Amino acid sequence: MFTGIIEELGTVERIGGGSLVIGAKKVLTDVQVGDSISVNGICLTVTSFDSRHFTADVMPETVRRTSLAELRQGSPVNLERALTLSSRLGGHIVSGHIDGTGTIVSLKEEGNAILMKVAAEPAILRGIVEKGSVALDGISLTVAAVTDTDFTVSLIPHSREVTNLGTKKKGSRLNIENDIIGKYVEKMMQGAYLPEAEQKKEKAAASKLTRAFLLENGF
Repeated sequence: MFTGIIEELGTVERIGGGSLVIGAKKVLTDVQVGDSISVNGICLTVTSFDSRHFTADVMPETVRRTSLAELRQGSPVNLERALTLSSRLGGHIVSGHIDGTGTIVSLKEEGNAILMKVAAEPAILRGIVEKGSVALDGISLTVAAVTDTDFTVSLIPHSREVTNLGTKKKGSRLNIENDIIGKYVEKMMQGAYLPEAEQKKEKAAASKLTRAFLLENGF
């Protein structure tokens, strides 16, 4: 688990062949093989390290779900070590399991902030709520607005200075992780926690509740 509070910007040293080598400093101070480090919001496992780099394996599924394929040698990446029980939870609970990607459609100045609008698929937008939390490239951010096609977050200067958001522009892709609590609630509300027989009963009952049925019965 992570908090979405970025600890440092790392640099891609090498990518390909199913592995990723990241140059870093702070996250290496107490690292061990097998530790989890969030790289642009993606939970990766450290397979080897030295005083200046760490290596992580990358599965094909991870590449399909995220923007990892767009990284190149020298790309800046957001890094965060896994949460400990003594850590402050300054952001929100972030699992490091990416739901999909979004594309920046606009960046608009508003005082000392930047309003960043991100387009995403309906399946992702369904889990994003105004004033709720979302992790973009591993950064815990508050949602300012949501529509049927996109959502907006407001970036303070500090966020742009200590993360890779300062390098992003219109058309850039971002890794998105929806709020984990919201995902579990949505799943439970769908009745997916029920035995299969009970799920069928729930679906059958729901199918009878139509707009026509409600109108016929005075609703």
